[in-house]
Amino acid sequence: MDAYLDTERLTLRRFTADDAELLIELDSDAAVMRYLTGGTPTAPELVRQHHLPKILAGYESWGGRLGLFAAHEREGGAFIGWFCLRPGPRGPLDEAELGYRLRRSAWGRGYATECSRALLAKAFTELGVRRVWAETMAVNRGSRNVMEKLGMTFTDATPTPSGMEPAEGSEHGGVRYEITKEQWERHR
Repeated sequence: MDAYLDTERLTLRRFTADDAELLIELDSDAAVMRYLTGGTPTAPELVRQHHLPKILAGYESWGGRLGLFAAHEREGGAFIGWFCLRPGPRGPLDEAELGYRLRRSAWGRGYATECSRALLAKAFTELGVRRVWAETMAVNRGSRNVMEKLGMTFTDATPTPSGMEPAEGSEHGGVRYEITKEQWERHR
């Protein structure tokens, strides 16, 4: 399958209908789901019947340009998680959410920063995106550090981010970071 994006160490590709087990395994790790569901795994039937079909439909909705993409190590091909670059539920196509969910074995290796940096470049140079935003729990210092390394700026404290069930630290709410094309050009 064709790569959506290659970085020094990773390849992103579209998910296929055969990838449910990858998503189920990722979402079954309590540490991965800590700030999303309080560590509760996503039910396999929910992945198969709702999440994966929604991911696949997103490619159609956004012309294959935006969506949620499987991430694999270029050396050895191991699945490490996913990255997304996609508009909000009813948002304009020139504003995109940046996000990621990685296996624990991929944590601390710089993958989130490496791939997110490449996604920003693609968004601003190839896809006509003018603003990229990301949300996380206020207590998720790891994700916040990645956003700051990318040159994204804190724009707002938010309620618990949409789609994130009450979890550890949810009483502190969420945070939103953004970067515009102009800010990205200055930061590079």
